[in-house]
Amino acid sequence: MRLQIFMPFYGNPEHFRLAVESVIAQTDSEWTLTILDDCYPDPEPGKWVVSLNDSRISYKRNSTNLLPSKNYNQAIDISSSEFIMLMGCDDLLLPNFVERSKQLIEEASPDVAVIQPGVVVIDENGHQHNGLADRVKRKIGPWPISGHRMVSGEQAHVGLLKGNWTYFPSILWRVSSFGSMRFRTDLNIVQDLSMILNLVESNKAILVDSEISFCYRRHKQSLSGATGIDGSKFVQESILFSEAQNRALQRGWKKSARAAKWHLLSRFNALGELPGALLTRNTKGARNLLRHIFMS
Repeated sequence: MRLQIFMPFYGNPEHFRLAVESVIAQTDSEWTLTILDDCYPDPEPGKWVVSLNDSRISYKRNSTNLLPSKNYNQAIDISSSEFIMLMGCDDLLLPNFVERSKQLIEEASPDVAVIQPGVVVIDENGHQHNGLADRVKRKIGPWPISGHRMVSGEQAHVGLLKGNWTYFPSILWRVSSFGSMRFRTDLNIVQDLSMILNLVESNKAILVDSEISFCYRRHKQSLSGATGIDGSKFVQESILFSEAQNRALQRGWKKSARAAKWHLLSRFNALGELPGALLTRNTKGARNLLRHIFMS
């Protein structure tokens, strides 16, 4: 069983190089890496990948800039494995990632559509980071102290609506669970949460692991970080929560509907971005943030 890893690329070339090298450094060599270059202006990173001359690594440069969701969907459409990974081009695999992932895949029941590996957070310089957002994720998520655990149904749905405790670039996705579903291109910042909610609503489960095998890089230059101060991320979250609330009511999931209606952590997150919008005189961003805090 080979783990199929896809890495959409448009970002810091040095982080990208480290990300690729972390895949090569795996203790288990049964993996493939497909790099989807989303028309990054500098051709040198692509040339470097080709120069590695590793038969497990393939490089594809898109003819046009697809943006994240379309790149993820491209990966799904060309995949050939039971599970795939959509790895961030600035994140790192620890050497045990593939080995541990294969163990989790073998132990996962057929209804598991999402496997969330154990994650440590690093900053732009590679130093371990334990900011407020990640402390909250650890607090609200169903992270086991040891081993792994499975969550599903309304329990999983409520938890995700209270706060998205997952780390998208680290996730293993069961391809058959997607069916005809694809990542939404109108929600190109919160498309991961939208997909996971849809899978849970389709009676799929999430397997959460305690063994740390992935380094998630958190920095302000990331898409979600850059779209906080202008409020665009929260505009998308408002749409997502409103739709999730309606679907939960239709299913009779009252706790989920309440969590979607109030989305308190999302409101507090927007409140934390408000001073930056005001200080930079980002009027549109401030309006978006205030609307999300008080009205959505």
